[in-house]
Amino acid sequence: MDKVITRIWHGKTRIEHADEYLEYLKISGIKDYKSIPGNLSVEILRRKEKDVCHFWAISKWVSVESIKLFTGEEYEKARYYPEDEKYLLEFEEDVIRCETFNF
Repeated sequence: MDKVITRIWHGKTRIEHADEYLEYLKISGIKDYKSIPGNLSVEILRRKEKDVCHFWAISKWVSVESIKLFTGEEYEKARYYPEDEKYLLEFEEDVIRCETFNF
């Protein structure tokens, strides 16, 4: 049984920014996730609801220490980029962190 750490971030944009924000995620957060030693993968989930679009970034890591290379010591806090202010409707403070077991 292998154990990894899964980190889940959530954000919301206006529906008209959904595609533009997805492209922005590719060159900001996703690019950074993939550059960190210990990052195993990153997926983006997207769901459109009326006039809002939800995004979840789900990243898998070998350890909390590897997450800290991305976030700093406060590894359960969300990390934002300057351009996020252009798109996001709110800034959630925390992420979800879970131990993930693969069988």
